[in-house]
Order: sequence, then C-alpha cells, then structure tokens
Amino acid sequence: MKNLLIIGAGRSATALINYILDQGKQNNFFITVADADVELAKRKINNHSHGRAIWLDASKANDRRDVIQRHDVVVSLLPPQMHLEVAQDCIVLGKHMVTASYVSKQVFRLGDEARQRALVFMNEMGLDPGIDHMSAMQRINDIRNKGGKITAFYSYTGGLVAPESDDNPWHYKFSWNPRNVVLAGQGTAQFLEDGKLKYIPYRRLFRQYRVIDIPGMGKWEMYANRDSLMYKEAYGLQDVKTLLRGTIRHLGFCDAWNALVRIGLTDGTFPIVDSDQLTYHDLMEAFLGISQHTGSVKDRMAKLIETEPDSEIMQKLEWLGLFSKKRIKINNATPSLILENLLLEKWALQPKDRDMVIMQHVFEYEIGRKKKKLTSTLVMKGDDAEHTAMSKLVGLPLGIFVKLLLQGKLSPTGVNIPIMPEVYEPVLEELQQYGVVFEDIEE
Repeated sequence: MKNLLIIGAGRSATALINYILDQGKQNNFFITVADADVELAKRKINNHSHGRAIWLDASKANDRRDVIQRHDVVVSLLPPQMHLEVAQDCIVLGKHMVTASYVSKQVFRLGDEARQRALVFMNEMGLDPGIDHMSAMQRINDIRNKGGKITAFYSYTGGLVAPESDDNPWHYKFSWNPRNVVLAGQGTAQFLEDGKLKYIPYRRLFRQYRVIDIPGMGKWEMYANRDSLMYKEAYGLQDVKTLLRGTIRHLGFCDAWNALVRIGLTDGTFPIVDSDQLTYHDLMEAFLGISQHTGSVKDRMAKLIETEPDSEIMQKLEWLGLFSKKRIKINNATPSLILENLLLEKWALQPKDRDMVIMQHVFEYEIGRKKKKLTSTLVMKGDDAEHTAMSKLVGLPLGIFVKLLLQGKLSPTGVNIPIMPEVYEPVLEELQQYGVVFEDIEE
C-alpha cells in the first residue's frame, strides 16, 4: 500500500482530498491529512476507509519529520514560506514532494540533490501556477509543431464570483487565500511589450490596468502580475516580442482597489498601536494625515484620492464600512491585517454561493507570411462555498499528478514545474473528465 501525506486542510484542499480518497479505493492508496485544526481535517476525510486525519503543528520540526517519515509522497498545502522546511525534510528522509506554490529560489537550489536521490519535487501544480503552464505549453508546442513562430503571448487568470452570486458593489468574493488578495501586486510588475521591457511599480499598478474581452463573458479588467519574464525561458519563448501575464477582475475593481492602496490600507509594514481602541472612521481620519481641507472625513478622503464624494469608488469604500463607527476588533494590527479582517466579513462566500474561475491565453504567431491569433479560454463555476471552482482547479491537477506518481507512471526527478509533455498531456486529458475544457478560437 502506498501512503500519501497531505499537510494542510484549508480552502484549496477539498477537491484534492476527495479525488485522492476516491483513487485510494481503486489503487490501494492510504491518505493522511494533517492539520493544526484536526476537526477540519476530520470533516474533509469524512470517515473514509482509506483516510485518516491527524493533528500536526507543521512548525514543530520533530513532529513534522516523524509524520513525513511514514509516507511515500508529501503534498504541502502550507503557506509558501514553509515549503523549504518540508522540502529539506523530504531530501533527508527520501520522500517525493508536490506543491501548488511558486518555486522559491531556496527550493530550486535543492534540485541537484533531489535528482541525485531520484526524488520528484513537482511545484506549481495547481491552477495559476499549474493549469496555466500546462495548457499554455500544450498550445505553444502545437503551434511550433505546425511550423508557427510565436510573437506574442498573453495569459490571464481570475478567481472571481459567479454572476448569479454577485451581490455586492465590488463584484468580488474570496475563494482563495484572503491574505494573498490583500497583498497582491506588491513589488514591481515586469513584462515585455513590443520587444521592450516594461515596469509598473505597485503605486501605479491598479491605475494601469487594461480592459480585455473574454469570449462569451464580456469585458473585464486585467492588471499585470509581478513577474511575467520568469517564464520566457521556461516556455521556450526567447524570441517572443510580447509576454504578459495578468490577473482578471470585474470592471470597476481596480480603481477602487487603487484607492485602498493610495490611502495606505494595504500596507503590512507597521502596526497601528492600540488599533482595537479605534473605529474604522478613526482609522480613515488618521490616514488623512495633514489635511488642508474641511468637511467630513468622507469628503476629505474623497479629495485625498481625487474623486467625488458620491463616486462609485467612494460608494465601494463606504459599503465596506470604512467610514462607520464600528470598532476594529484586533490590537496592534497592521493596516493590511485590519483590511483583511474587514474583507473576510464583507467578501465571504455564503454557503450556497458559487465562485468562478476564468483563464485566458492569447497567442499571436506567424506561419510563413501569415499572421494568426489563437485565443484559448477556460470558464468554470463552483457548486457552493465548499466545493468551489478554485478548490477543483487547484486540487484536481495536484491529485492527478500524485496518483500518476504513486502508480509509477511519472518520475520527473529534481525540482520541476509541469511544462513537459509527459506530465501535462495525461493531466490535462484527465482534467477534461471534470469539465476543465478550454475553448479555442482561431483568427
């Protein structure tokens, strides 16, 4: 019997756990789900005969290593900064490791040692990163195989709320890690356009968005991801003139989020002393700083962010409760943590709400003297607040890869991402059975 360890039972774990438990019956796998919230892990296992839930504080090295040692493959759904410790344990203990997270430089450096020990360390095996790599590489190789030369590549993804569950002025609800949403875009976005390097610093990122068209879904906003250039070599696009990866949001989102950035509410670098003694109204007044204007806090804030008091932007801020006399409930919190806790309440998926994921690739290429364009689009909706499209699209590729690894059908040793045909072809083929189908339009 093969033994699989999944560390973490949070938002993105549901589809993975359900899939791999079902595979456990067919393939004689046994699955352990370890989490600091053992009751959550038990609910995910749901008394399945091929699974068990255990308590684990993954920050405790001895406990973590003791659990890892008893398994063949480890799936880490921990926060990204903890993957390195798990990876180092797996090197020492001779265990394969799979994650849905971006490869850090520290984990990447373990590649030679993992390869020497014939260990598979597959990363970026979720949605974005993950399905984006696999679906893009499949089409890039198809274009090359018919003699095409790619001149531009655009790739956009959004974890969104389905239209039927869209009932707030932001047109957004959380279907993945709220912390990542609040801190999204911090740093400098880098991409390539018409052969020239482009940089957008965080303070301008949500002002310099673009409006894109999604076939059958209308117009959406897109802001640039932090680093599009890192995939130029990985995708074999050394000669491409334009390379841009971005995040999709509903129309009107970026201008309103830019207001939060300008105010300072996404800043996670300093604590607000005695924040639990303040109201949100007090906080907004504090962020006005040295104000030369008179009038209400709301009117002065509108002047600060250069909009009208009755604008859509201000209506969104007011709907969040930022001008209310409601007390902030956490002490000595950073502005970003205060905002995150407020959004957790206002942007929560209700039990019957459905989320939606949109992914789009656009390839511009030349064959002979003809210019062509391929647009490839995936739209998937979740079932409810627990069985989300986000959970499916993160968990299913993880589960399928782990199954193939445990079956001995895949063995890409070293530290990798899923850009090789022997990995993405079988994974994408099985994903189609779960409704993960891209619609391609050739022009």
